[in-house]
Amino acid sequence: MRKLIKFIILCCITTYHAQQVEIQTLLKDDISIRAIEVWDGKVWYAGTDSKFGYVNIDHPALHKQITLEPEKLQFRTLAQNREYFFTVNIESPAYFFRINKSNLKVEIIAKEKAPHVFYDALHFIDDNTAYAFSDPNKACGHLTKIQQMETRSIITMDTCFIKLSEGEAAFAASNTNIASTKKYVWIATGGKVSRILRKNKRTHKWQAFETPFVQGSSSQGIYSVDFYNNRFGIAVGGDYTQQEANINNIATTRDGGKTWQIQASGNNGGYKTCVKIRPGSDGREIVAVGDQNIEYSQDYGKTWKKISEEKNLYTCEWLDARTIILAGKNRIIKMTLSN
Repeated sequence: MRKLIKFIILCCITTYHAQQVEIQTLLKDDISIRAIEVWDGKVWYAGTDSKFGYVNIDHPALHKQITLEPEKLQFRTLAQNREYFFTVNIESPAYFFRINKSNLKVEIIAKEKAPHVFYDALHFIDDNTAYAFSDPNKACGHLTKIQQMETRSIITMDTCFIKLSEGEAAFAASNTNIASTKKYVWIATGGKVSRILRKNKRTHKWQAFETPFVQGSSSQGIYSVDFYNNRFGIAVGGDYTQQEANINNIATTRDGGKTWQIQASGNNGGYKTCVKIRPGSDGREIVAVGDQNIEYSQDYGKTWKKISEEKNLYTCEWLDARTIILAGKNRIIKMTLSN
């Protein structure tokens, strides 16, 4: 028995050391960044004060920033296809911007003046189609579709693609409350009701699934969702007004979002704004970031360890299987795992 206990302790120590990290600051600026994309060896970002730009990952001294609009707009969305970046500001009037990757030419391809508009996320579900999800108009979910046809971008707005409950909306926290695979698109909601909305790409049918996530007030619910395949996914969030609260703020699904199982309730680092599954891990290894810390799971979200006390980071993206890019208040950093 004593040998067995020593073996278990040794395994725990090994696991802990395997989560050590190295952090490098890539960019410092007076900006809040909640949406990033990685392309051509650079981290691209859109943020406050209409700022859009990039920083070279291997040579951070090489960076460029432009202003998308003289008016100081807030951007919390960013998405890309082969030729363009797309972003839309959060509040009405909402301007849809398209930025050419080759020359950084900026175009406004649509403008939406509806007073209820507040865009939470923008995500490409395939090479040519993106969805932007906005806060609802009364009980109607608001979804905008961008269809890229060669050099033309076709904008279609569906102001009631699905019925939402009273007080159900979404969070513009990290541009990650939309996820997709070849078969499905998922949108995570929060507020008084926190659910998963799922579209079957073949049938084009939307369904809504209840979750056991913390919900009931405008600050509670799912903030971020990620899927490894058509079946396994993870959702994180909580309550941004009580960031240390850690009850029912992490859940996983193994049936494509139909049912969700709470994980690590009461045993995690609290409120999280972004979650990303490690590439090539089969869904086992996951990173989650919030205002107060960065956490890591090596068992499909069942248990979590703080790997950094870095604060004021809101969004993240895997660069490769060992490297994570994170962004937030006034900075972009690169985090390298020891293995």
